[in-house]
This record gives sequence, C-alpha cells and structure tokens, in this order.
Amino acid sequence: MAHAPSKYADFEGLRERAVALRRAGLSRRQIRDRLQVDNNDILNRLLDGEPAPEWTKRPNAKDDLRDRARELRLQGWTYDRIQLELGCSKGSISLWVRDLPKPERRDPSEQARLAGRKRWEHELAVRDEERQRAKAAAAAEIGDLSDRELFLLGVGLYWAEGAKDKSYDRREKVTFVNSDPGMIEVFLRWLDLLGVERDRLRYSVMIHENADVAGAEQYWANLVEAEPSAFYKTTLKKHNPKTVRKNVGAAYHGCLAVNVRQSADLYRRIEGAWYGIVLSAREADQRNRT
Repeated sequence: MAHAPSKYADFEGLRERAVALRRAGLSRRQIRDRLQVDNNDILNRLLDGEPAPEWTKRPNAKDDLRDRARELRLQGWTYDRIQLELGCSKGSISLWVRDLPKPERRDPSEQARLAGRKRWEHELAVRDEERQRAKAAAAAEIGDLSDRELFLLGVGLYWAEGAKDKSYDRREKVTFVNSDPGMIEVFLRWLDLLGVERDRLRYSVMIHENADVAGAEQYWANLVEAEPSAFYKTTLKKHNPKTVRKNVGAAYHGCLAVNVRQSADLYRRIEGAWYGIVLSAREADQRNRT
C-alpha cells in the first residue's frame, strides 16, 4: 500500500515560499498559518537566517536584560554568573543567548569563588541599605534643638575635641580643631548661642603638604563664610614617604582650627559647665542606685 506523500517532502520549495513570505513582512504565526506548518522545528529550519520584520519587534520590559545577558555571555560568563548578576531565570537566559558561542569551561573552584563574591557583594548592598535606613530614622528623631540642648551638646563637644588648659601650662584659650565639617558647623552655632561675635574668630587650615592646599582653604572659607583676612597661615604637615595615607582624594580637606580671641572667660565658663554636667551625672547615678 503506497503512503501519502508528506507535505514537507519538497522542503526546499517550502523554504522558498517561507522566505518570500518573511521578506514580505509576515510574522512567524502568519507564515505558519499560511503554509500550514504545525511543527516548530520545521518552521525554525524554514526561516533560518531570516530576520524578523521590524513591526514584530514590540517593546519589551526585558529588552535591556536580554541585551545585557548577551553582552555578558560574549564576555565568557556562565548561566550561573549571569543569573546572579541580572536576577532572571536560567530559562530566559538560555533563550536569549543560545545562538552565541559557549564560553570555555572554568575551573569549578573559580566558579565557586565568583559566585561567593557575587553573593557577598549583594550582602554588602543589603547591609548598606539597612545602614542608610537606620541613619535616616535616627536623624528624623532629633527634631528641633532647644537652646539648652544645644548648650549642653556644645559643652560636651568642646570638652571632647577642643584644646584644654593644663596645670603646668596655663593658657585658658578656646580652640577647636576638627576635620568633620558637621562638627565645625555645630561648634559655630554653639558660639552664636553663647553670644560670641564672628569677628572674634580666627581660623587656620592644617593639611598634608601634598594635598590640594588651595582647594582646602577655599572649602573651609566657604563653610564658615569668612574672608581670607580671618585665616592664619595654613599649617602644612610633612609627608612621610613610608606612610600610605588613606585620607586622600577630592573629599580630603585637612582639619580646621577655630580660635576665639580674648576667650579666657569663655574657657572658664565651658570648664565650669562641663564639671556641672559631670556632677549632675554622678548625682543621677546615685539616685538610680538607691
């Protein structure tokens, strides 16, 4: 008994018709229906090498992911690394890059190290996000400072960071040195609260000699809103070539010293206020113990 001829027997003729339809702008579905090709493998072979018409290339939310996946695959990345990098499924990656050459097989231990490093980078990103969230929440809790709160804060700030009188070296002069611009700003607001006029202040920049000295001088002048005449000569720190400094780059501005002229009485007030805080803390501790 003779078998009916297969509709795919004349494959080349069928391919010519498929290519002609493709070049005429038909989609895969339209060609499949027009030629009655119900086998996807056969359809793929018929259209092999023929690009899809532009109208079928609809915007897709995953276009960027697909392009990035192909870029990484061409760099020799494995499916596992691409999945960790992009967060998409291996199935999608396989569809996007299956026409690209396979990368050389890597040492399994190297793959494990790469995967471990990627997981650690993700963990660091999560931790940083949590850190920033905690800082923002803490900042929001502060609200407005009362004059008393600012006064007590300034006394503690000065006694921790400011110059202090010694029994063997009586100076009683208010000098505050710091590299944190926020500390300098709070200290200046505190001096305003105490009624210290800005024309009584003199400033001095201290910075490593191989840093951007002029840039640092301008940075601090802008921060404290002072004229150049209010600044003493900058103190340059000698660079030790055997030391590897980490305080480098555009964010490094050295330290700023804020000096209050004719400040002996102010220094005594600060010292007395600090001792008052200490005594009050002791009394509070004693009350809590009884």
